[in-house]
Amino acid sequence: MTLRVLADSAVANSDVLAYIPSPSQGVWQIGPFPLRAYALCIIIGIVVAIWWGERRWQERGGRSGTVLDVAMFAVPFGLIGGRLYHVATDWQKYFGDGGHPVDALKIYQGGLGIWGAVFLGGIGAWIGCRVYRIPLPAFGDAVAPPILLAQAIGRLGNYFNQELYGRETDLPWGLEIYLRFDDNGKLDMMNGVSTGVVEKVVQPTFLYEMVWNLLIVVLLVQLDKRFRIGHGRLFALYVAGYCVGRFVVELLRDDEATHIAGIRVNSFTSALVFLAAIVYFVFATKGRETVDMLQPDAVKRPWPWQFSELRAAGERAQAAAAVAGIADAEAASDDGGTSDDDGTSDDAGTSDEAKKNEADASETEAKSGATVKPPEGEKPEPAATSAAGPESGTAETSAVVDEDGASSAAEPSETSSATSKPASASESGESAASGVNDTDDSASTSENESTDGKKDTADKS
Repeated sequence: MTLRVLADSAVANSDVLAYIPSPSQGVWQIGPFPLRAYALCIIIGIVVAIWWGERRWQERGGRSGTVLDVAMFAVPFGLIGGRLYHVATDWQKYFGDGGHPVDALKIYQGGLGIWGAVFLGGIGAWIGCRVYRIPLPAFGDAVAPPILLAQAIGRLGNYFNQELYGRETDLPWGLEIYLRFDDNGKLDMMNGVSTGVVEKVVQPTFLYEMVWNLLIVVLLVQLDKRFRIGHGRLFALYVAGYCVGRFVVELLRDDEATHIAGIRVNSFTSALVFLAAIVYFVFATKGRETVDMLQPDAVKRPWPWQFSELRAAGERAQAAAAVAGIADAEAASDDGGTSDDDGTSDDAGTSDEAKKNEADASETEAKSGATVKPPEGEKPEPAATSAAGPESGTAETSAVVDEDGASSAAEPSETSSATSKPASASESGESAASGVNDTDDSASTSENESTDGKKDTADKS
């Protein structure tokens, strides 16, 4: 049997293939309290986002507990913003004919617009960052992948509620939507229990979005590790990546929604937010914040409308990041071996002290032209130098006292000055050694002659 025959057989018998079944119910009654799968998925997503976000924040150098502190502001704002966006874009369900306005408050029945959640949640996070005096862009980069993972977990809640699905399909991975009824036999798709009756088979768009979110999470983590993205640019990539997936998913849905020029409002929102995220990514400060910048009160954050101050703060942050990068490179170079300023590497076993001694010896040799090593156990004699003075081992002119006590200038010997002309290292060493010996003989002769002269003078007197 060929592959084509197998494929035709699968399509022809798609009605007997196992479609993805929906849960028989999304609410379980535990005493007087209902346990709702949608709410449970949202809570699990929030907990995971806070836990992972805390780890990422500490890895960047932030203080422990900061993500949880800021979440106390961001989560309530995000839930309110998500619900407001949902009600505003699907207002007919609550304020149209046959709608019940009070149902707009029943968030447990599902319906959270991610755009409103991110927008108002971002405002809450901004307030929290202001209160705890930390930079919001860096905080956003730390929590971007965890937030998207929380969204993927939250999509499972849509699965239990049998919502956010697409058009009808006969694909083998189609999702079965069941009719649900309450205890009185009344149709209740949200709180009822399925009787096994399939209403329709649809595109599992919630599953498409969940898988897309997980792929973007992996991509963000890898990009962050490789390029060390900061200053809110990783958060912008998260927003842009999610918008691409959401735009495609919206094209597969046909449930009731507000339209603008025949296009679903969420498609418009996805396109506009995507463009805004890309613009921010392109023009925001490059690099990543240093550890010092993540501490409370480390950087004075301008208000959002103070554009010049924001640009100045970004330039300062970029300069600090560049300095930190140079310091890290130097530290890495020191760990792997020493190197000169011109980039040439020395032997790993050569110490800084040995290098200094070699440099000093080279400098002395360049000045004196010789290096004299005294015999072991003896006091070293002054080295031959070209400088005149009482401390000098030789002088360009030596004072010699004759028999009459008069002093005359003696011409210096060729070996008394080691720097009279350039010579090789061996020649310089021999010349210097000879010069020292001649100097000692000359000094001894001068001393004897001076003594004899003084004695003769005394005898004459």
